Amino acid sequence: MFVGPGRYGRDVTEIVTERLVLRHFVETDQQAVVEIQSDPETNRYHPRPPDTETTLVMFGSWLEHWATFGYGYLAVRERGRPEAADGSDVIGMTGVRNREFRGEKVLNLAYRFRPSAWGKGYAAEAARASVEWAEREIPAIPVLISVAVTNTPSLRVVEKLGFTDYVEEEYDGALSRHFRR
Repeated sequence: MFVGPGRYGRDVTEIVTERLVLRHFVETDQQAVVEIQSDPETNRYHPRPPDTETTLVMFGSWLEHWATFGYGYLAVRERGRPEAADGSDVIGMTGVRNREFRGEKVLNLAYRFRPSAWGKGYAAEAARASVEWAEREIPAIPVLISVAVTNTPSLRVVEKLGFTDYVEEEYDGALSRHFRR
């Protein structure tokens, strides 16, 4: 894995894995994020899926997080494919951002991909790169991921990443398992 300065700013990193490039979100990724986040298929396990308006607010908060902390959620695209100026090459998102959980500061790991990217192992590859970056660059803050107990595909990804059960409780409208590394 290569991690180095990205072309979007000196504090931003670009992470290159065997098959993927993870980079800072930019304004032109907004449409791709709306498509991914509000797609009913990507929200099968989410009791309150985000609509376009909610996704736009989320995207704005992600950009703000980057401006404040110099890290956050990342756009994911396939390595070796041309980068599209309009963000249409973005196949998903992953990364970590600050969150408070049970009174503790944690790094929330997230990932979500277009259905066309499912079944290729991209979620595990991208999330693993994000976790490795976080554990190396921000080791004092634990990484946490919350997964609905009914989301079997995501629970398999969590297992591949080596997370361990932490607590089970309601989160974002669903009974969820929260895992830590």
